[in-house]
Amino acid sequence: MLRIGHIELPIPVMLSPMAGVSDLPFRLISRSFGAPLAFTEMIDINAISQRDKRTTHMLSSCPDDRPLGVQFLGNSESQVALAVERLTGQAVDLVDFNAACPSPKVTRKGKGAALMKEPKKLAGILSEFVRETSLPVAVKIRAGWDADSVNARDVALYAQDAGISCLFIHGRTKAQGYSGMVDYAVIRDVKEALSIPVIASGDSLSREKVVRMFSETGCDGVAIARGALGNPWIFAETVRYMTDGAILPKPDVPERIAVMKRHLEMAVEHWGEKRGVGLFHKFFIWYTRGLGGLRPLRNRAFRTGTMQGLIEVIDELSLVYPRYRKRTPPGGPEVQDITAP
Repeated sequence: MLRIGHIELPIPVMLSPMAGVSDLPFRLISRSFGAPLAFTEMIDINAISQRDKRTTHMLSSCPDDRPLGVQFLGNSESQVALAVERLTGQAVDLVDFNAACPSPKVTRKGKGAALMKEPKKLAGILSEFVRETSLPVAVKIRAGWDADSVNARDVALYAQDAGISCLFIHGRTKAQGYSGMVDYAVIRDVKEALSIPVIASGDSLSREKVVRMFSETGCDGVAIARGALGNPWIFAETVRYMTDGAILPKPDVPERIAVMKRHLEMAVEHWGEKRGVGLFHKFFIWYTRGLGGLRPLRNRAFRTGTMQGLIEVIDELSLVYPRYRKRTPPGGPEVQDITAP
C-alpha cells in the first residue's frame, strides 16, 4: 500500500504524465489494465489561469478516472493561487509540479528542469501550492542539470521542507534527456534522505525493469511512462507479479487488435473523428511495435483519416499474422506472442 496524502494505492505503480499522450482515453485504457493512479498532460499555469480552451479539455475526466493527478508547469509563485482556483470543481486528487521537463523550449523560459538550478525558488513555488490547496502536492525532479551538477538530494530536501506529500524523480540529468543510463544510486540517495514517499521513473519499459527499479533504489513507487506506450499490459504484468509472483504471457494479436479498436473508439468519442484518428496514428505504431513486416500497413494507417478506415487497417493485422500461440492460463510460463507466418 502506497499512501500519498489521502490517496491510497494498493499497488505502488502508476501512469506517468506525458505531453501529447496522457489524455483521458489513454488514461482509461491504462487503468483498465491495473494502473491505480494517472495524471493529466503537463499544463502550463499561464494557460489554465487564462481559461485556455484546450487546457480545460485536458482536464476532462470521468468517475473511472480516479484518483487523478494534474501536473503543472511554471516558474513563479505569483501564478499559483489563480491556477489552484481554476481547479475548483475539477475531479482532481493530487497536484504535481514539474521541475523535470528537459525540453529546450521549456527550460529556456526557466521552467521544468531549469528549476533544478534554483532549489530555493522551486521550494518557494511548492510552499505556495501547499498553502493554496488542500490537495496533496508533489514535485517531479531530475538527477540534476548535467553531470557536473547532480543535486537531486539537495533539491529534494528543499522540496520536502516546503511541505510536499511526495516526490517523483527521474534518474537522468536534464542534459541526458531520455538517453543514457538511469542513475539508480541518485534515486536511492534521495530515497534515503527523505521521510516522504519517493516515486522513481526512467527506463521502466517492462515488468522486469520496474522490479529492478524497486530493488536497486528502495523507492516507494514507480511511475511508468514510455513503457506504457502501446503496452498497457505492463500494468497487469507488474501488478500480477508483485501480488503473487506470477508471470503473465504476452498479449496475442487478437488481444492487441481488440485493445487498439477500443482505444481508437474512445479517442474519437473524446476528440471527434478528425483529431481522434490523427492522434491515434502514433498509437498504431506503438501498439504494433515488435511486429515485423508492417511498413505497408503502417503507411496505410497514416494515410487513413476516418475511424472506419483505420479499423479496417487494424483488422488486417490478423491477416498479416494469421498464426499465433494461445495465451496460457494466468501463472503459466511466459510465451512468445507471435509465430511468424
